[in-house]
Amino acid sequence: MEIIYPLVADSWGDEEIEALDRVIKTRRFTMGEEVRAFEKEFAEKIGSKYAITANSGSSANLIGVTALTFTRAANIEDGDEVIVPAIGWSTSYSPFYYCGKKLKLKVVDVDLATLNIDVEKLRKAISGETIAVMAINILGNPCNLFEIKNICHGLGLWLLEDNCESLGAEIGEKKCGTWGDVGMHSFFFSHHMSTMEGGMMVTDDEEIAHLAMEIRAHGWTRDLPAGSPIYKKPENWRYENYDFHRPGFNLRPLELEAAVGREQLKKLDKFVEQRRKNAKVFVELFDGDERFIIQKENGRSSWFDFSVILNPKHNIDREKVWDGLKSAGIEFRPITGGNFAQHRAAEHYDYEVVGGLPNAALAHENGFFVGNFHFDISDKIEYFHRVLTKLV
Repeated sequence: MEIIYPLVADSWGDEEIEALDRVIKTRRFTMGEEVRAFEKEFAEKIGSKYAITANSGSSANLIGVTALTFTRAANIEDGDEVIVPAIGWSTSYSPFYYCGKKLKLKVVDVDLATLNIDVEKLRKAISGETIAVMAINILGNPCNLFEIKNICHGLGLWLLEDNCESLGAEIGEKKCGTWGDVGMHSFFFSHHMSTMEGGMMVTDDEEIAHLAMEIRAHGWTRDLPAGSPIYKKPENWRYENYDFHRPGFNLRPLELEAAVGREQLKKLDKFVEQRRKNAKVFVELFDGDERFIIQKENGRSSWFDFSVILNPKHNIDREKVWDGLKSAGIEFRPITGGNFAQHRAAEHYDYEVVGGLPNAALAHENGFFVGNFHFDISDKIEYFHRVLTKLV
């Protein structure tokens, strides 16, 4: 079957291939100078003091959450609670399982218009055991980060920001991914910029940054700079090579990924602007059609993809739509990971649903998204609109 409207597209040019060749000629492939340069450039671009590269956005989530549990100020205990939205990717949640503490997740519903965490339900879920909030910016669309940050600041809660789907999005003049104590980004093939696999954790906190460096590389101290607040280098250099201070992982990136990332970063603004132009076409076609619920932009979205929820008030045959789109050569996927609580993986967590999840359930059952790219796809969006409106 011919694919007329694919889900993803390659964003590389000759520059990325040349960057790979440059690294190959050095014969240095594991984390080194390219990674350090990429981290510096990314931090400057997004407006954070520190950027820690990882081998995926999922790994960035893992080192971000785990680093927080080891901070001197965290004082995290088993049974402490983290408030999370019902819609997110699986590895938005799994770090809370693997971080070494038995944390309880309190799952709250999303706002059906934005698909992001419902702030009022977040407020109601807070208890005396709450220590943190995970804000997930869904499909390029910023959460209500002003309110969420104010809530967390006022109550002394950690704020984690999963921005893996929303690189380049903004609230006011501030980039998404920089609102929390830690922010996480992904550079997977289908995302706003691609390094094959790859991710980045950012923070303004030196202690968190150094803990993340340590956790990323086995839990050893070798990569920590002189004068680190979490470690004093020993006088005997022999112990420095393999000095393990905390439980860690091997989540290090490759020089190849970082070299490509440096080239992609130069193009990011243009990529996002074209995605926003494509989104204007999408919104103009679908806005006001009550058969479809489309994502309402909050702040300045970077429009990862275009979501559609079939309005249950119109009794649309969902299976007919799915089959029709496939037959028309239109690729689609569920909205992010759908409703977390409806997956079998949820059985492994200590979690509580607070206030019901009707919106997340509707998105899970009746929702899907189609692709958005870094080039003009007006013709594909118009084709999708024609096919979908005929099917319903």
